[in-house]
Amino acid sequence: MMPPEVAATFADYPEAIRTELLTLRELILSTASETEGVGAITETLKWGEPAYLTSQTRSGSTIRIAPTNAKSTHDYAMFFICSTNLVNDFRAQFGDTFTYESERAVLFTVGDKVPAEELRECVRQALTYHLRAE
Repeated sequence: MMPPEVAATFADYPEAIRTELLTLRELILSTASETEGVGAITETLKWGEPAYLTSQTRSGSTIRIAPTNAKSTHDYAMFFICSTNLVNDFRAQFGDTFTYESERAVLFTVGDKVPAEELRECVRQALTYHLRAE
C-alpha cells in the first residue's frame, strides 16, 4: 500500500508523467520482491520525490523516481545516489540503451518504450548494491 504522502505526490504530477512513474514504481517493487536478500521496501519521500529504500536489510542504495527539471530534454528519470558507481556500471553494461545524466540518473521521455528487462537489471543492482560491495 502506498503511503499517503507518496500518493499525494504522485497525484500532483501531470497525468502522462504520473502514469510513466507509476510503471517505474511497479518495476521497482516487483524487482525487489523477486530479488533474494532485498527484503521489504520502504516507500517514502526524499527531496519531495518518491524514493525506495531497503530499510529492512540495508542491502541496497536508494532509488528515486521523479519528473526531470525544466532544463532537461527528457520528462522523467530514475535517480541513484551519485556517490555510487551504479550509473557508470549501467553505462558500461547497457551503453546507449539508456540516456544518462552524469552519475545520478537514467532519463526517459513520455511515450518512449522503456527497455524493461535492462531497467529491471539496473534496479536489481541498486537494490543489492551493498551486498555486492562487501
